Amino acid sequence: MTETLRIISPVDGSVYAERRYATDAEAAAAVDRAETAQKAWRQTPLAERQRILTDALERFLGERESIAEELAWLMGRPIDQGGGEVGGFEERARYMIDAAPEALADVDPGEKPGFRRYIRREPVGVVFAIAPWNFPYMTAVNSIWPALAAGNTVILKHAKQTAVCGERLMRVLTEAGLPEGVFQALHLDHDVAAGVMQHRAVRMVCFTGSVRGGQAVQRAIAEGGGFAGTGLELGGKDPAYVRSDADLASTVAGVADGAFFNSGQSCCSLERVYVHQSIYDEFVERLTAEVRQLTLGDPLDSGTTLGPVVNTAAAEFVRGQVTDAVAAGAKALLDPADFPANRADTPYLAPQVLVDVNHSMRAMTEETFGPLVGVMPVKSDAEAIELMNDSPFGLTASIWTRDAEAADAIGQHLDTGTVFMNRCDYLDPALAWSGVKDTGRGCTLSVVGYEHLTRPKSFHLKVD
Repeated sequence: MTETLRIISPVDGSVYAERRYATDAEAAAAVDRAETAQKAWRQTPLAERQRILTDALERFLGERESIAEELAWLMGRPIDQGGGEVGGFEERARYMIDAAPEALADVDPGEKPGFRRYIRREPVGVVFAIAPWNFPYMTAVNSIWPALAAGNTVILKHAKQTAVCGERLMRVLTEAGLPEGVFQALHLDHDVAAGVMQHRAVRMVCFTGSVRGGQAVQRAIAEGGGFAGTGLELGGKDPAYVRSDADLASTVAGVADGAFFNSGQSCCSLERVYVHQSIYDEFVERLTAEVRQLTLGDPLDSGTTLGPVVNTAAAEFVRGQVTDAVAAGAKALLDPADFPANRADTPYLAPQVLVDVNHSMRAMTEETFGPLVGVMPVKSDAEAIELMNDSPFGLTASIWTRDAEAADAIGQHLDTGTVFMNRCDYLDPALAWSGVKDTGRGCTLSVVGYEHLTRPKSFHLKVD
């Protein structure tokens, strides 16, 4: 009997939705349909592909309210913040649609007498996208919209917790006129998903998730004997450095938002902050006051600013990091009792700020993915750089200062995919989104993001 996928809401522990997992045969048939559909889709003029993707986007935008409510039930995000995901989806989709003509244009290597030469960007074929639960729409659009714009067909597997989100994307694309088989959202368990990766027609796997998940993706492809490419956005432990010249009011607000928005459940959430010792005490006092103003509660309540984390296990993991840090000498500055909704053995978890921390503690080295941040004083830019780089991850880093030249100079020394100044936890679709070290490989967004979704094909024509 086929296993059933059950989505348990963190709001109240109820079953939000149930779906049947696809079988190996059904998944293989879906890849075959995608392969067949891609032959015609790649010949569809780019302008028509852009029109369909824009139409689907507009339909998606018209469902903003239902999307916000859906996200509250699925992963606990406060309903008043759900519209932000729709806005982020729109910004990324529009940019990638508009960037397609430039990204897909022929490359001219220059004149050579007697020859006509150019490099064409051709679609790779069938793309398998695996999207996470924490930003189910904004992460999915990073690969789906440009992959389709480039002439690929796409199969999407969403994380179990947000599996129904793929159904919405499939519906709006179908309503916009996307041909059958060009985009398919499937409910797959891990074993069947591995089989999809190993199908000869799948030429690219775009995965956002854990380090262990990224390793499993690469292992499955290798064991299948194929050579599908991979784009992997994996874990993070993103740092911030607050220099002595930072504007404290705006910096505290930005750091608090970067650490606690979406209950800290973002790949690029701030999880560790290094503050120049001359302003350390004032920064910590202000940050603690800022976080104390958060309202933990039912995400369907408009007054809630901090919802539950995705499940009880995630909450207990964060509590464990705090307990271990305090046992090792750290100090927790917030009393969970000040957040009445905080309850053990539930996903409702109070935010926490830790001081007197160091890099021997899990809270400063291990990805938290929850409403917790550690703060350390530093004596200099050089010490801050050393500590920011002391991590197996490298997604983003932020520098809070009035000196743009100093931020640029510090950024040159950081092992990270993105360097921010006076902001954090944001993806500019015009810039490449990438990571280093255990954060993964590959790139999404920007014109550069089209490169792994296409392959170069050279034309070398001898003419009279």
